[in-house]
Amino acid sequence: MNEKLHKDTATVHTGYDSNSHHGSLAVPLYQTSTYAFESAEQGERRFAGEEEGGIYSRLGNPTVHVLEERMTELEKGAGSLAFGSGMAAVSAILTHLTKSGDHIIGSRGIYGCTFGLLGIMERKYNITHTLTSLGTEEEIEAAVKPETVCIYIESPVNPTMELADLRAVAAVAKRHQLKIVVDNTFASPYLQNPIDFGADFVLHSATKYINGHGDVIAGLLVGKDKDEIEEIRGTVQKDYGGIMSPFDAWLLIRGLKTLAVRMHRHTENATKLTDFLKTQDMVEEIFYPFDDANPQVEIAKNQMSAGGGLVSFTIKGGQPMAQAFMNHLGLIKIAVSLGDAETLIQHPTTMTHSGVPADDREKMGISDGLLRLSAGLEHADDLIADLNQAFEKVANEEEALSS
Repeated sequence: MNEKLHKDTATVHTGYDSNSHHGSLAVPLYQTSTYAFESAEQGERRFAGEEEGGIYSRLGNPTVHVLEERMTELEKGAGSLAFGSGMAAVSAILTHLTKSGDHIIGSRGIYGCTFGLLGIMERKYNITHTLTSLGTEEEIEAAVKPETVCIYIESPVNPTMELADLRAVAAVAKRHQLKIVVDNTFASPYLQNPIDFGADFVLHSATKYINGHGDVIAGLLVGKDKDEIEEIRGTVQKDYGGIMSPFDAWLLIRGLKTLAVRMHRHTENATKLTDFLKTQDMVEEIFYPFDDANPQVEIAKNQMSAGGGLVSFTIKGGQPMAQAFMNHLGLIKIAVSLGDAETLIQHPTTMTHSGVPADDREKMGISDGLLRLSAGLEHADDLIADLNQAFEKVANEEEALSS
């Protein structure tokens, strides 16, 4: 099929021709570590890059290749790489783009393990970083140094839902010839395509919305330049070895088939939960991209097609009240991760961002009362009922203590 497919269709069909696989409607699982050559000369040609075909599954696998082709289409890139985890993808692209003495600009409030990786790179390799808001050209420009080589973005950012203005980032990057990397995990390729706005690379923790079922750890990297993606495949990915297994790729291909319908439900539920949270006296602040009260709502609507399935909010009383509230939830599960069929809630200060020093968390806007909620696929009325009974129990306990 040569015509351009809608995303809803691409998630089901791109990268696979059943006629080339004995008519199998489902993508076959090639659970093999290595591949036999017809002759010694064929093996020589394949290692020399003169002939396409299997060599060794760390270097490429047919099942993994279908996933990579599908993600390339969904993110409007030129090539993709599949990794064993989201952090493997982050590590690979930052290793590829930097050398000792370089500088990285990053979103403030980034994922705790990405924050940890930047710290390792600074301590061991003298690759420094500046974390800042990326909402305006002036803020971005102020962070640029002579040794800056790339801008690393999460948008929406984890867990404060702060947005980077991708067009503003691209304008600054073009002036200074900087590479742009966007972690698009929270939006998914169904709601946002950063390459359309000037990004060079887009990555995902495929554990989340790409998979959608909470049973895979995986990462994906998409690039707008196929030659550069192949360079990473043949160097950093090959030699560091953070590859994806064929079975995990097969599960992700299966998960992707329902990405479109899942993102509609995640978004619908998150919107309804946001509206409910606005009615609660215990809630101080709400952070959701498409909330009309969000000061960045216009940025959101300019680069996202919908608000997504994540909403963060702060509860009065800080950590004790936030944890008490979580402990009263029943249907909603206390767990890190997101994008699952189940609705999940977590406390960043003591969970995903517990490794970030308190001063840095404060700069990121992560307060002790902040909770991050990933809206699942359940009926919204049941989720609201669970939240409501937890708020009521915490309010009753607080009243009893004060009397």
